[in-house]
Amino acid sequence: MITLKNVNVNELESAAQSCDFILPIEQTAVWASYQATIEGRKPWGCFIIQQDEKPLAFISLIDFETHGYHYVRSMHGPAWLEHPTQELETQVLQALATQLKQADKNLVFMRVDTWYDNLAVPVLSTVPYNQTVIISLEGGYEEILKRMKTRGRRDVRKAMRECPATCMDETERAYNDFSEYYEVMVDTGKRDGFVPAPLSDYTDMLGALGKDHCRVFAARVDERVVGWSIITMHGPVAVRYYAAMRSDAMHMFVTDRLLYAECCMLYDLGVTHYDLMGIGNDFAPSLKGLNVFKTKFSTEIIPVAAGRDIPLRPVYYKALTTAKKLRKVLKH
Repeated sequence: MITLKNVNVNELESAAQSCDFILPIEQTAVWASYQATIEGRKPWGCFIIQQDEKPLAFISLIDFETHGYHYVRSMHGPAWLEHPTQELETQVLQALATQLKQADKNLVFMRVDTWYDNLAVPVLSTVPYNQTVIISLEGGYEEILKRMKTRGRRDVRKAMRECPATCMDETERAYNDFSEYYEVMVDTGKRDGFVPAPLSDYTDMLGALGKDHCRVFAARVDERVVGWSIITMHGPVAVRYYAAMRSDAMHMFVTDRLLYAECCMLYDLGVTHYDLMGIGNDFAPSLKGLNVFKTKFSTEIIPVAAGRDIPLRPVYYKALTTAKKLRKVLKH
């Protein structure tokens, strides 16, 4: 029998620790505190998902308010102790949906990461992915290089010889003043056709997560920042959350030099696995442009649970999807 034990986020972390299980950072207390600093978001609650009173998975939910309605999001949740069967995941999602509908009539849907389609529908917004690249950092600098594809190893070695950039952990400097790094993101946005989030989004993330969980690595040429990454860390896992590169540095192999330097610096910090986040495929075609760069650093492509929506108020949710389709038609 599937049961949901309602706990606070600290109790969730303690329960995971007692199972020798490391939660993704997005399921932890520090992440919940960070989300609480963002307008329109607040921690909703947490559950230990159990079968016959034994933990199966853990989930921390964040309430999002947007365009006058509410939904809950759990990034990398449920976090399963063991990979679920389709039947088991369906049972858990049904139990979760029932609990949420009873507890909060305002919620229109829940967005969780699922392994199977089950009760879920494609997300109303954002770009989910079901594959990622994770670089193993075990064994140190040379072993990291050895495990790369031939092309990745060649490009890194070329960057080490020819790239004029110096790559450093600039966490302290970035926490004091992020403006010079933000200029690089603005330049990246102009080149790649997106509008970057406000400067405060990045500084709020740094401030809320703190230096133990959020680092900034940067590449400089003649003292000028030409590229940088914001990396989250929790336990032995780091995730490359944001990255930016100046257009006039694209030909210098800065991206290869910086990413390998990040691997080495993270190894020195005790990290064993470095997640580059999503790549593209038929599930996430808009991300295919990332594949050439990311996949050369590892021979393994890792399947992950993908963000999907589960309607809690189906009529309201259908109205939202209809409105989205209409907006798309009107744009064209």
